[in-house]
Amino acid sequence: MLDTDSADGIYHLTLARPEKRNAINAALIQTLEKAVAATPAAARVILISGQGSHFCAGLDLSEHQERDARAVFEISQCWQRVFNRLQERGLPVVVAMSGAVIGGGLELAVTGHVRVAERNTFYCLPEGRHGVFVGGGGSVRIARLIGADRMGEMMLTGRQVDAEEGARLGFSHYLVEPGSALAKGRELALRIAENAGLANWAIVTALPRIADMSASNGYYVESLTAALTQTGPEVAGRISGFLRGDRRQQGE
Repeated sequence: MLDTDSADGIYHLTLARPEKRNAINAALIQTLEKAVAATPAAARVILISGQGSHFCAGLDLSEHQERDARAVFEISQCWQRVFNRLQERGLPVVVAMSGAVIGGGLELAVTGHVRVAERNTFYCLPEGRHGVFVGGGGSVRIARLIGADRMGEMMLTGRQVDAEEGARLGFSHYLVEPGSALAKGRELALRIAENAGLANWAIVTALPRIADMSASNGYYVESLTAALTQTGPEVAGRISGFLRGDRRQQGE
């Protein structure tokens, strides 16, 4: 259900239920939780993609028919726990998308800090049509990304948002041709992996928290984060190297 690979500082997680458009069932979310917990120490970036033509069609509704209210609550808590750990563990997450990014698939996608979509990607929140509600943290993450008003409209109408509109809304940062999202995602992941590890950690952990703070608290935490990162062991060498490169470019 989930393929994992680790090389060049990139921990690649591939949803592997192509016959179900990579819909997430209980076994897959549990496997994903174990995979995130087992992130290799050498990993500097996590890359997520889907096997086949579609990224993820969301919740596997065939299982949902048999759950009572308590079971739904518990599976929702599980999804939220897994997605929170993925987004907040301190490693940048790159997501490569194609085809269907629906419901819980979109909730998973927006855990990514950098998102790439092929031009055949489409997004949908069909919860209203199915008589359900988001349960994987979407009412927080997606609503903060595109606004509660726009998210509500998508849930009420169940309409599909194409890749172009999705990029305008913020679902993706990069739009690429069909078949090239994973290659672009890997390219970006390799570039991110070259950054100072402490800087990457600060960017993906401090920025979301500062966004939740008052302005005055945000300024204070920003200064603390700057003080922490700019005195890290890699910084002096990186800045010296940059300055030497600048001088060479200026003919000095």
